[in-house]
Amino acid sequence: MTLTMARPDDLICPAETIFDQGAMDARIAKALEETGGGKPFRDALVPMLQEALTTGRATIAEAFAAHPFDSRATTAAYSWLMDCVIRTALSATVHHITPQEKGKPTVFAVCAVGGYGRGEMAPQSDVDLLFLAHNKITPWLESLIETLLYIFWDLHLKVGHSSRTIKDCLKMGAEDYTIRTALMESRLLAGDGKLGLELESRLWTELFSGTESDFIEAKLEERAARHRKQGGQRYVVEPNVKEGKGGLRDLQSLYWIAKYVHGVQSVQDLVRLGVFTDEEYRTFRAAEDFLWAVRCHLHLIAERPMDQLTFDMQVQVAERMGYVDKGGRRAVEHFMQAYFRHATQVGDLTRIFLTKLEATHVKTEPLLQRLFRRAPKVKPPYATVHNRLAIGDEEAFLADKLNLLRLFDEGLRTGLLIHPDAMRLVSANLKLIDEDMRNDPEAQEIFLNLLLKHGNPERSLRRMNELGVLAAFIPEFEPIVAMMQFNMYHAYTVDEHTIQCIRTLAQIEHGELREELPVASTILADGVNRKVLYVALMLHDIGKGRDEDHAVLGAKIARKVAPRLGLTPEESATVEWLVRYHLLMSDMAQKRDIADPRTVRDFAKAVQTVKRLDLLTVLTVCDIRGVSPTTWNNWKAALLRSLYRQTKRAMETGLEELNRTRRGEEAVASLRDALKDWPKEDLAVEVKRHYPPYWQGLHVTAHVEFARMLRDLGPDEIAIDLHPDEDRDATRALFAMADHPGIFARLSGALALVGANVVDARSYTSKDGYATAAFWIQDQDGHPYEASRLKRLTQMIHKTLKGEVVAREAIKDRDKIKKRERAFRVNTSIAFDNEGSEIYTIIEVDTRDRPGLLYDLSRTLAASHIQIFQTVCATFGEQVVDTFYVKDVFGLKLHSESKRRALEKALQQAIQDGQERARS
Repeated sequence: MTLTMARPDDLICPAETIFDQGAMDARIAKALEETGGGKPFRDALVPMLQEALTTGRATIAEAFAAHPFDSRATTAAYSWLMDCVIRTALSATVHHITPQEKGKPTVFAVCAVGGYGRGEMAPQSDVDLLFLAHNKITPWLESLIETLLYIFWDLHLKVGHSSRTIKDCLKMGAEDYTIRTALMESRLLAGDGKLGLELESRLWTELFSGTESDFIEAKLEERAARHRKQGGQRYVVEPNVKEGKGGLRDLQSLYWIAKYVHGVQSVQDLVRLGVFTDEEYRTFRAAEDFLWAVRCHLHLIAERPMDQLTFDMQVQVAERMGYVDKGGRRAVEHFMQAYFRHATQVGDLTRIFLTKLEATHVKTEPLLQRLFRRAPKVKPPYATVHNRLAIGDEEAFLADKLNLLRLFDEGLRTGLLIHPDAMRLVSANLKLIDEDMRNDPEAQEIFLNLLLKHGNPERSLRRMNELGVLAAFIPEFEPIVAMMQFNMYHAYTVDEHTIQCIRTLAQIEHGELREELPVASTILADGVNRKVLYVALMLHDIGKGRDEDHAVLGAKIARKVAPRLGLTPEESATVEWLVRYHLLMSDMAQKRDIADPRTVRDFAKAVQTVKRLDLLTVLTVCDIRGVSPTTWNNWKAALLRSLYRQTKRAMETGLEELNRTRRGEEAVASLRDALKDWPKEDLAVEVKRHYPPYWQGLHVTAHVEFARMLRDLGPDEIAIDLHPDEDRDATRALFAMADHPGIFARLSGALALVGANVVDARSYTSKDGYATAAFWIQDQDGHPYEASRLKRLTQMIHKTLKGEVVAREAIKDRDKIKKRERAFRVNTSIAFDNEGSEIYTIIEVDTRDRPGLLYDLSRTLAASHIQIFQTVCATFGEQVVDTFYVKDVFGLKLHSESKRRALEKALQQAIQDGQERARS
């Protein structure tokens, strides 16, 4: 057996610095002299190989750190290092540990298969080996394999191995496409070269030949299943760089199919075959290099096989690859934008390649399907190819640059998917979309028709975005393409979020969401300016990623873009207003007390007209639903519905109708009506015991329950009522007990200990010394607590309120931020508002969320002698905005600036201390 190996010159650093074969041979010779071979020699061999492996890996890692994008040379270097280790171990074992009997040589070969066979290895990749024999696996070969595997395991290598004859390989490859794929990439490491060549020859002649269509179908189904498992989206916030959509496995699948069908030895050969252009090959190579670099960095950081770009890993990989904060965006956001753009290009390349295969290798549809499905007629210069919209006359198509938009309109009109060759032609001629075309009224009309005419704008917008047409026609859109927002709130990139919003709007228009979204559905059914609404949604986040407030900058951009899309001055002004204030309704509904008439009056004054209110309501609903599949819930729906209806009623009947006195009178009347069976004396006691704010802030159902709880409540008793509020996706928790200082903080602590997330809370004191508090809580998944859990929840809260469990101590172990979520930055801001409510000071705390935050904040306010009357909690991923409606100890607003400054300092300190504890 020979160990002669040509030193490659395409490694990240010189081959001899990775593995010095001469030095290793000398050490082996010395060890052999000292031990005489056998087990003593084996025991000496393993530490030498381990040292060489450790040194080689460190050398490669150091060189890669200096050249963090040079993945091709890095994966080749890891593969070279593994070749050296395996060949050295094999040679030493064959000659000195498990020698063959003289005169009975076993012909065998050792082959690298899979990714290792391709010569591509990440730092923690598995080592896949095939021990190949001609006719049978002899006892000696079995012994050799066993000895080698123990050596590899002692070296902590993750070895996947098989021992087969050529006949076994052909049989198992015929039964399993995964094995077949691995065999296709086999590479001889050591042993009988003729045996390796025979395997390769027989694989191609006896197994691969004539089964191309079956292999393609199997690989495409495997790809589809993999994508489904990974979420089916290219823009998953924590993508899998190997298995995800647009990841390395997609590129590898493309190469496997190309090799199986065309017999190519590299993707570059596809240029010669006319499958890819030179530019497309360069795109393939750039995407492959980038994705491999990311994977290598992941392995080096994790020190284990790690292919998921989790949030914490994204930050570290971005830093290792040299990305920096700039232009108002974090380094990690620039990095992930590059990642998603490469992932998109992988999809484009896959589409082009599969189209070339389709004509000759796609399986024919059943005859009946072809007879009964008639292809729609298409207009010149288009044609139908394989039931896709193709370009019949390229010269005629390119003669009129408006066809670059008409193609997508024709696709929606006919319902046909666009042929990848047509997409390819569009991508290659984006330069035709110039300023003249953007200002052409016919081009503007075509684009607006794509949004408004066919009922499914999402399909054309997504394809236009992937091909670069959207950014070419609206250049201001280009910066947000594949722009990732590094937080736990947004599940999509900014451009994909925009398309999701427009998809939601189309669904509402079609009546698909009438039950879920009755208000928005009714608004659209009654009629609004659809052109304004679609364009506003298209532009609402176009200002993201810059130093300036994205709503303010977006409004400035909308001022230029809306007229260019063919909108009238009045329509453009409305679009500009909607973009500027697209967060207003969401903020008012989620961060303020919408039961406070002042909130509704202020909102109504800002909106001014019912027409704007209708447009803003629909835009807000679409914006929230477009954040992620799980962001929208009944709680948000109830808040928005209530704010919309109150505001519309105020605009129609007059803002003066909105006042606390009127609301209080209506609430008392509702309670009297609900408790008709009560004696008048008891009902009079209940009505008189409460101050006015109590009647203005709760629904009659809560008033009724509190009346029952307080009716026979003793001075030392604590009454608790937990009730699922399905309409709001929350559990309503009502508490009644004797009043004492800091009661809100104690309740917050008790709820934090049971893992409850507070979304709304109100606290009142009665004239006869009782405290009533209403909390709306959700479990860790954002849902109401199941009925079966309410009894245990009540018991735990009772223990905490009675002092059997001390919240301040018990919460320390639970108030932790998960490791993968620690990379998120949220700047803390604290604002005081004495104008937003007639009787309270509003304190808005915007900071990093964690389990014990509300308890810490309420405890700090209580220690500063601040009375909390209401808390509204709005969570946006890792960010939370806790809004407190408060008074000082004398029942007054916080007018003193020095007191506000001292309180802000105390709150900041509580937040800082809590974060340090949560990260420890």
